[in-house]
Amino acid sequence: MSNKSAGPRLAFEKNCIDVDVSLLAATVSLPAGARTSVKYRQILKSIETIGIVEPIIVTLDQDQPGRFLVLDGQMRLEALKDLGVGKALCLISTDDEGYTYNKRVNGLSVIQAHKMILRAAEGGVSVAQLADALDLSANTIRAKFKLLDGICPEAVVLLAEKPATSGMFKVLRQMKPLRQVDVAQTMVNLNTYSTRLAVALLRNSSPDQLIPEVAQRSSDVTPNEALKRLEQELAALQADTETLQEGFGPASLQLEIIKTHVGTALLNNAAIVRWLAKRRPDHLQQLQKLSEIKQLPG
Repeated sequence: MSNKSAGPRLAFEKNCIDVDVSLLAATVSLPAGARTSVKYRQILKSIETIGIVEPIIVTLDQDQPGRFLVLDGQMRLEALKDLGVGKALCLISTDDEGYTYNKRVNGLSVIQAHKMILRAAEGGVSVAQLADALDLSANTIRAKFKLLDGICPEAVVLLAEKPATSGMFKVLRQMKPLRQVDVAQTMVNLNTYSTRLAVALLRNSSPDQLIPEVAQRSSDVTPNEALKRLEQELAALQADTETLQEGFGPASLQLEIIKTHVGTALLNNAAIVRWLAKRRPDHLQQLQKLSEIKQLPG
């Protein structure tokens, strides 16, 4: 690979490509019972019905030219094999120093899931098929079709990859576009995307920032009532925050220190990852799981 310094090196190829499944090698084995798990069956159904959504992340196998090592997406790869699919949609990591096991693809946001469902429907997949593949009710699928109805494009861009909830969009829909953007930006700044916060911001909006039918209801509420509601919502948010701080403080700090060491000193070192993958795959699997812990169980 060229070492020319014409510009910053990309960690990934720009486009996904189809790779023969036979050329993909998983570096760790699936956990015992994985193939009989609910998650695996859902992946099988989803791929069979609407195809692969998230590409498999791979890097070139330095020991076997022309072959690839799977960095993320082993269950998807095994599902493709079980379904007899010959090719897999892959995104190639060109820099395994920059993308190893701890740098993974995040789960789909609700907006990304919405767009995925729309693409599948446009491709001829029925509501019933989608419901079966995603293990959701038909009504839920129909609701996902309408997720972004009434949401302005600028707010969608701000929230596209954020862990927003479907309920939050129901609240945003009651606001005019400029207020939607303002609220979305506030949520991004606070890194909080709960429906409760959205409701608090809705109630703190002036009638001219809301769509007509909601503005009418808002005008019927006295200022004291509106202030009382806002105080209740903010108090509830504060209580939630304090509960998290009390329950996760010292333990979360300790976990974060361990995760940082595992991620930066071990899993972000390509040579160590390759050694573990070949000689201690079970250890690598456990380290990967540790690095993927987002929070302590409640």
